[in-house]
Amino acid sequence: MADARADETLAVGIDVGGTFTDLAAVARDGTVHAIKVLSVPTDRAAGVLEALGASSIAAASVAYIAHGTTVVTNLLLERRGARVVACATAGFTDLLELRRQERASLYDLTKHHARPLVAASDVIGVDERMGIDGVVRALSEQAIESVVQAVCDRAPDTVAITLVHAYADPAHERRLADALRARLAAVLPGCDVICSHAVLPEIREYERMATTVAEAYARPVVREYLGTLASRLVSHGYPAPRVMTSAGGTLHAAHAVEHAASLALSGPAGGVTGAAAVARAIGITRALTIDIGGTSADVGLIDDGEPLVERGGEVAGVPIALPRVLVEAVAAGGGSIGWIDAGGALRAGPESAGASPGPAAYGRGGARPTVTDAHVVLGHIAAGTWSGGVTISAERARAALNTLAAPLGVSVERAAEALVATADATMARALRRVSVERGIDPRDATLIAFGGGGPLHACGLAERLGMRRVVVPPHAGVLSAVGLAVAPVRRERVASLVVRTSTLGRDTLAEQLHAEADALGLSASDGLTARWWARVRFEGQGYELDVPVAPGDGGHEIAARFVERHVARAGFALDREIECISLRTTVGGAPWPVRFARPERDGTLASDVDDGRAMERAVSGPQVVRLADATLFVAAGWSARTLPTGGWMMERK
Repeated sequence: MADARADETLAVGIDVGGTFTDLAAVARDGTVHAIKVLSVPTDRAAGVLEALGASSIAAASVAYIAHGTTVVTNLLLERRGARVVACATAGFTDLLELRRQERASLYDLTKHHARPLVAASDVIGVDERMGIDGVVRALSEQAIESVVQAVCDRAPDTVAITLVHAYADPAHERRLADALRARLAAVLPGCDVICSHAVLPEIREYERMATTVAEAYARPVVREYLGTLASRLVSHGYPAPRVMTSAGGTLHAAHAVEHAASLALSGPAGGVTGAAAVARAIGITRALTIDIGGTSADVGLIDDGEPLVERGGEVAGVPIALPRVLVEAVAAGGGSIGWIDAGGALRAGPESAGASPGPAAYGRGGARPTVTDAHVVLGHIAAGTWSGGVTISAERARAALNTLAAPLGVSVERAAEALVATADATMARALRRVSVERGIDPRDATLIAFGGGGPLHACGLAERLGMRRVVVPPHAGVLSAVGLAVAPVRRERVASLVVRTSTLGRDTLAEQLHAEADALGLSASDGLTARWWARVRFEGQGYELDVPVAPGDGGHEIAARFVERHVARAGFALDREIECISLRTTVGGAPWPVRFARPERDGTLASDVDDGRAMERAVSGPQVVRLADATLFVAAGWSARTLPTGGWMMERK
């Protein structure tokens, strides 16, 4: 896992968004150089190469490139993944259709869940049954042959195998997979066979099957995308990329191909990782984060100085029960298009102008009003030339906003204020969901706002949540790329561990912890370290909490930590036995160093352009400060000052 180019001088992070592609190059002394270019929607790999070309970075100076990609999210949204045939224990073939038997919406009977990634006719029943304590019905050679023939008849791109209780005993899955691979190698070369015990060896059949199918659905597309990107980078002298995972670490491209489902929140995880680095640098332990781009806003939570990592959650209606940095995305960004619904109400999004044609103010063919156009009308974004090759026109922005103002019977400025407020309301709801639902009062946290639009909306969002302190980090417009650049290589592994804590001995636990780390290639000579978490619950509960564990711990210590965390999260504890259901292990290296500091600059700070890293400065709102890669709006009733780390601190008066 050590880097082959460790003698080189730059770590490069590249975040490909719907509107912009951001690049941050972090030198070994921790200094950051960043650029922003328009994305190439039809060829994301071309956007990566364009960003590298615009940066003028010599390929020989690059130690590694870390990439945040939305390829998995997009293929799930657009349903354009591989054709999957699923194999499930006979009697359990309807799991993807039945889900948890909950409604998509309690009161809206017209709303339905997203359709499964596998058609019901492509789910094959397997005549076998494994129990928690062993074989209930053996898997015969005849049953295997029947399944193999049925799969070959359907000619899939990939095969997903999820047999009952395979997390406890994967013997049947392995036998079936071996037989399928042997036959498919001859008739369908290149067809992957993916087993649930390798993807998610954990209880809950539905979540395990849905996650395994998502892996099978995404893997061929991820293999093609990363293979193409790697070959194009290598042909230009750059190293093959690392890829950010949903859990906040990076994987080398060759390994990431085998963990496609873990890339579902690749891009947003980089932003929260970068925000956590800023929070630690200025001594903030708890913060809400919001990354507002051109197409969407991503909301996260930092607790104890680290991004909160949770299990489960849906991406585009698909349950993926793998560890992930808590991120909730909402369709509200600078490119969100304003429109009036049938009831006469003003809406913002979910449709976005994206990079092409973009907001009307860009002059690239867009004519419909966007949130960015509203900010231009209000004077929050100045007309003229900006980074990324964008030229802002106030006249075009006003013309677009007038299409809302006229039917509403208000001034263009009032329509612009209303459009910004509408977008703020959508983002504030997401911030409440990630905080209040986890027992965290937003008023006790700091808001870290970044992305191209974060500093513009920060004060308005904080006021809606009753928050009194906002941090706009250095390199705010490209912080996701910074997070990608400094994130360490990290491999993860989940193992089943169904046991009461009262019976879990220290030696037994330590032996399993070390075995899991060794399976991930732990090597002190490579500077790697291991960390472990147990997933724990009160017996009978339908949810669990992740509790950190270490060699030397016993069941008593795990139970005590769980109760403390449960009380903090839910406000109570139960008088029941406590049990573990699984163990998560990570093995990774040290992060690339990044230095957040405000260097001295000769001369006087320009009044209209500031990179947030210059001489100490303080302003009172209302005030607009143009940053190097974003715009900061200090609202009335707020004050702002530069920080020694770079960036700005805003406080409500």
